[in-house]
Amino acid sequence: MVATSTLKTKSSDCVSEAAERRFGRVCIEKELDFWDHCLAEPQRSADVTEDRTCQQLAKMFENCLSRAKKTTLHCSSVLVPEKLTRRIAREVLRLAACEPCGLRGCVLYVHLELDKGCKRLERIVYDATVVPTFELTLVFKQDGTAWPSLRDVLFMGTCFAPKFRHVLKLSPGFRLIKKKLYSSSAGTVIEEC
Repeated sequence: MVATSTLKTKSSDCVSEAAERRFGRVCIEKELDFWDHCLAEPQRSADVTEDRTCQQLAKMFENCLSRAKKTTLHCSSVLVPEKLTRRIAREVLRLAACEPCGLRGCVLYVHLELDKGCKRLERIVYDATVVPTFELTLVFKQDGTAWPSLRDVLFMGTCFAPKFRHVLKLSPGFRLIKKKLYSSSAGTVIEEC
């Protein structure tokens, strides 16, 4: 049996037609239930794949922040709001959905917006075997409402100033900038979230 969109439902005509061919009624109904289930499943399997990709992408952002905390950000820890990386991953997937190669054709530049300007953290290529078709620039934002730690305040301006800032707190907001590489007329898309 082949699953197509024109598959008959469990109507009495369909069952009686198959019964005439000497198939058992229970067997036929089970078969039809199976194919009804299969026809409904493609969307679910696509959702599972998208969810897995979203989780992988969120993990890539977390790893990027983890690597950058000692090398670029000079802090002992980065506080990330709950589900921020997951929200960003969903937005990245949404922006990649209309691209010819999807997420595989993406080059992602990760930045952090600080008081003194923007600091580049990392360049992520999702699939190095594919020629990039678009660039995304992700800009994390520092939480401006975060109070400096007492230790940072005491050591400010002294000869004992700490080499590393102790905690960097990220804001729940972020900015995504999309630039298509294959089309000169497409322009740039900026999304503030």
